[in-house]
Amino acid sequence: MRAIAAISGGRLVRAVFGGLWMLVVLAGSGAASASDRLYIFTENYPPYNEAVDGKAHAHKAEDITGICTDMVKAMMARTDFDYVMKMRAWSYAYNWVQEHENHGLFCTARTDEREDQFQWVGPLAPIKWTLFAAPGSTLTLNSLEDARKLRIGGYKGDVMSDYLIDQGFNVTTSISGDVNARRLSLGEIDLWVTDGLVGPKVAKEKYGIEGLRPVLVFRETPMYLAMSKQTDPAVVAKLQKALDAARKAGEIDQINARYQAVK
Repeated sequence: MRAIAAISGGRLVRAVFGGLWMLVVLAGSGAASASDRLYIFTENYPPYNEAVDGKAHAHKAEDITGICTDMVKAMMARTDFDYVMKMRAWSYAYNWVQEHENHGLFCTARTDEREDQFQWVGPLAPIKWTLFAAPGSTLTLNSLEDARKLRIGGYKGDVMSDYLIDQGFNVTTSISGDVNARRLSLGEIDLWVTDGLVGPKVAKEKYGIEGLRPVLVFRETPMYLAMSKQTDPAVVAKLQKALDAARKAGEIDQINARYQAVK
């Protein structure tokens, strides 16, 4: 009887430890689920996003700065998500993110055409759709229609460029939008379509060109972190909650003010 009891006791001990082990495994699984890795992409688009070393690519969050970048970092700091942030060419990142779970892209203009392509976290910062002329140009525009016969430089995959192309304007795009500042100065294009902050900053830093003339602001749209449709909506909701908390705490306004001060 004692032998039988010992065997039964051994089985009981093993059962208890087995149950405890299962609880540990399940608890660990829950923790892993709460900290899924996110892959966040952006582009070189100063002052909203830019590499610290001035290059067009970056592989770590600490190597990327800018208005939207700092906002996304402030949001992520309020979550328990592990994340990787990389800077890549916009057209590549835009397509890649749409095909993968737990992938996001910022700063992405939220438009009617893009609405169903992503899940949205934001808003972050707004962009002003601006047509720039070369320094010293006497060109004036009363409306967007006045630019229909002019040569416009754009950026491949950019929402502003795509909009003008869809509307039948004469737009030539390049992989890097930066070159349009140079094209303006050489007279290769009449106008450059880009954001109101981006144009003058890029022209000055890349080519030493100052005095770009903003001849027309024809639209303004908010920019967001665009998460892929495959991403769990609960993840998106958690990110939105974190961004809202950062905004309520005044962090988003502080980021805007900091960059406006050095504009």
